[in-house]
Amino acid sequence: MRLDKYLKVSRLIKRRTVANEACDAGRVMINGNVAKAGTNVKEGDIIEINFGNKDVKVKVTSVQETIRKEDAKELFEYI
Repeated sequence: MRLDKYLKVSRLIKRRTVANEACDAGRVMINGNVAKAGTNVKEGDIIEINFGNKDVKVKVTSVQETIRKEDAKELFEYI
């Protein structure tokens, strides 16, 4: 699954366009490397997002195309 879509589905970022812009600005990293919006996400990847004054680091536990809002937190775990 594309990184921008994963960020939206997992609700780490609310909108796909915002996720795409964050990737283009170089604020999203996968496994220590700056990632583009089209980068493929797989289970076990470590995603780091820089939100300006706060950094978020999560481990991908599952990749699903669609998921209910209540179950979105099952797609990742905070590190």
